[in-house]
Amino acid sequence: MKIFRGLLALLLLSVAFGVQAQKFGWVDTEFIMAKMPEYAKAQLELNTFSETWQKEIEAQKKDLDKMYRNYSAEEVVLTEPMKKKRQDEILKKEQDIKAYQNKQFGYEGQIFKKRQELNKPVQDKVFEAVEKVAKKKQLAVLFDKSGDLTMLYTNPAHDYTEFVLEELGLGAEDRNQPGPKGTVKTVAPPQTPVDPNFESDSGAPEPAAAGKPASKPKPARATKKNLK
Repeated sequence: MKIFRGLLALLLLSVAFGVQAQKFGWVDTEFIMAKMPEYAKAQLELNTFSETWQKEIEAQKKDLDKMYRNYSAEEVVLTEPMKKKRQDEILKKEQDIKAYQNKQFGYEGQIFKKRQELNKPVQDKVFEAVEKVAKKKQLAVLFDKSGDLTMLYTNPAHDYTEFVLEELGLGAEDRNQPGPKGTVKTVAPPQTPVDPNFESDSGAPEPAAAGKPASKPKPARATKKNLK
């Protein structure tokens, strides 16, 4: 993922040198990929590999536990050479399990390589869509909100996530914006109290607030023009 984000940053910086308008924006690549069916499929396949390898490790640990129990039960009747042989077998089994676990789940192990393999087509697709949006919108810089760059504040006006989703054919009427995190509280806007005796510029009284009777219109003031 970090490699993908690094390549994405290099692409966007290269786009910045090729455009004149100094516009910028940001996208959320994690949100975008979460909307892609092929990404969900890749995660299911990755989970299958992970579960399979984990079951193999658990089976090996059960065999090791059985070796421990058998040795403990028979230790008193074993000769020293036999004890040494059994201990070596147990030690080797422990080392084999640890080596297999590191091979599958360790740093740059099989799960890491498989994740890269399965996610690369999805990442390439997002990469191409981001490039098209950056060029169409003539953006000098386009940041990844889900990347390693810490963004303390993001203005929704500069959010181009939806444009990338539309480029991928995943646009929606609700603009596919990320849902708010946590409980959303709806606060009713404050209502300005209305003075029933207040007259508008037209001379008519303002509408009364709900539950209050409307005020009676005041008689027009006498003027020289009216007395003629």
